[in-house]
Amino acid sequence: MALGDSITEGLEDTGPDGSYRGFADRLAEHLGAHIPGFRYANLAVRGRRMRHIFGEQLEQTLKLAPHLATVYAGGNDVLRPNTDLDRLADWYEAAIRRLREAGIRVVILSGHDTGWVPILRVYRGRIAVFSMHLRAIAERTGSDIVDLWSMEALNDPRAWSPDRLHFNAAGHHIVAARIADLLDYPFGERDVWARPWTTPLPQLPRVLQRRENFRWARRHLIPWLGRRALGRSSGDGLAPKRPELTPVSPVSPVTPAEPARPEATVTETTRAQSSPQHEPHQ
Repeated sequence: MALGDSITEGLEDTGPDGSYRGFADRLAEHLGAHIPGFRYANLAVRGRRMRHIFGEQLEQTLKLAPHLATVYAGGNDVLRPNTDLDRLADWYEAAIRRLREAGIRVVILSGHDTGWVPILRVYRGRIAVFSMHLRAIAERTGSDIVDLWSMEALNDPRAWSPDRLHFNAAGHHIVAARIADLLDYPFGERDVWARPWTTPLPQLPRVLQRRENFRWARRHLIPWLGRRALGRSSGDGLAPKRPELTPVSPVSPVTPAEPARPEATVTETTRAQSSPQHEPHQ
C-alpha cells in the first residue's frame, strides 16, 4: 500500500490511459511481474497533510493489513513556516510505530533537496531537518528508508516536470527503481537510478534563465501560493485512485533516458542553472 500526497498519487507522470501513474504504480507493476498474487492499493491524494495521511490513510492501511507500505508524508506541513518540526516528527513516529506493530514492513521516503531551485531553496533547511528526523525514526522503528536527498539524479531538472514541484515520468521511474533495489527486486543495474543520463545537461544563457524563472513563477508558483493563502488544496473533493488491494498488470516502464516532453525542455533546463540565485508537495 502507498500512503502520501501528490508525489505518491503520481502527478505529472501520465499513464497510457491518461491517468496519473507515479513511482508507486511503477513499483507495484514491477513487483506484480515477479510476485505471484501481488496486490496493490494507493491511498494518496494531492495536497494531503499529515492529519489526512496519518488519519484516514493510516486507518485504511491498518484495516487492510498489507505486507508492505510506502510512506511519503509531511511535505505539505514542513512547507508551512509555523509548523513545529519536532512535534511533526513525533506524530510521524507514532504512526510508523502503529504500522510496524501491525507487522507491516515500512519504507519511508525522505524529503528531496530543493537547494538548486530558485525561490524554493528557502525551504531547504526545514526539509533537511525533517529528513534527519525521518532517518532517526526509521532507525528507531526498524523501518527502511529511501533517502531522496542523497540521490544526485533527482538534482537534475530532467527528472522534474515544468512546475518544478513534481517528478516527471523519468523522476518517478528513478524513485521506483531505488525502492525496488532496496526490496531486492531491482529494475536492473544500479545506474538505472543512480546515473540515468549519459549526456550532460544543456546550458542556457543567463538572460533566458531569468526569463524562464519569471514565467515559472507566474504559471506555477503564484497559483500555488494563492491556494495556500485561501486555505484551499488541489485535492479538495478528490478520493484515492486505488483504495482497495487489487491485482496489478505489468506495464512496460518509461525509462529515465526518455526525452522530456517538448514543452518541458526549456523550463527544466533552466532550473539546473539557477544556483547563483520542491514539492512543495501538492
